Amino acid sequence: MSTLPAIILLTATCGALSALVAGGFMLLPAAWRDALLPHLVSIATGALLGAALLALLPHALDSGAGAHGIGIALAAGIIAFFVLEKLVLWRHCHADRCEAHGPEDHHRDRASATLILWGDAFHNLLDGVLIAAAFLTDPHLGVVTTVAVFAHEIPQEVGDLAILLNGGMTRRKALALNVAVSLTSIAGAVIAWYLLAQALDALPYALAIAAASFLYVAVADLIPGLHRRVDARTSIRQVVLIAFGIVVIALSHGFAH
Repeated sequence: MSTLPAIILLTATCGALSALVAGGFMLLPAAWRDALLPHLVSIATGALLGAALLALLPHALDSGAGAHGIGIALAAGIIAFFVLEKLVLWRHCHADRCEAHGPEDHHRDRASATLILWGDAFHNLLDGVLIAAAFLTDPHLGVVTTVAVFAHEIPQEVGDLAILLNGGMTRRKALALNVAVSLTSIAGAVIAWYLLAQALDALPYALAIAAASFLYVAVADLIPGLHRRVDARTSIRQVVLIAFGIVVIALSHGFAH
């Protein structure tokens, strides 16, 4: 199978499967969801950190583009994602209700549901771009990047489904829309494939921006949620699960090569 069909297949599988797993997760009793979701977030945090620091950035630096230029791209990417989140185009919610997406007013609930669909479509479009950039650099790196995207998509999709249901949608409609929106990543991957294939010199900087995306989500979004629990037992469990996520990526990258 050539690279582009492989990208489309993996991107589509990642998007659809994460949405379906999240849908199944929402069927669990609330007590089970509340107990399991923090563990998923911890693992996703480790996967994102591992993919950014052990896979994406090393490949970008090995490209010969220069550490200074890669550093600028990384910093620019982090600032860009900060601005996007400020504009509520990039917003992850890892609980059933949150300040940004769970207002009490019914009309605002419906507006939040609509907004999260647009924001998630844009987010998944960017995920497709990141996966394609990684595949163009090294197919093995593409697989690792897809794994990291999948890991952090599950807790995000759980939050998104909760927002859609809170906005008055039926479970069937919410799941169908969530799956459909997840597949926008395919469009991002195809667009990036044709654009970046014509500009291979830009690939190292695209990898740096991909690393910035993963680092921003892990540090600015996921980790603050983990800090809501500060007891020793929970903290130790979080550290172990974050380390597990990092090890999974490290092993995946090692076996791929």
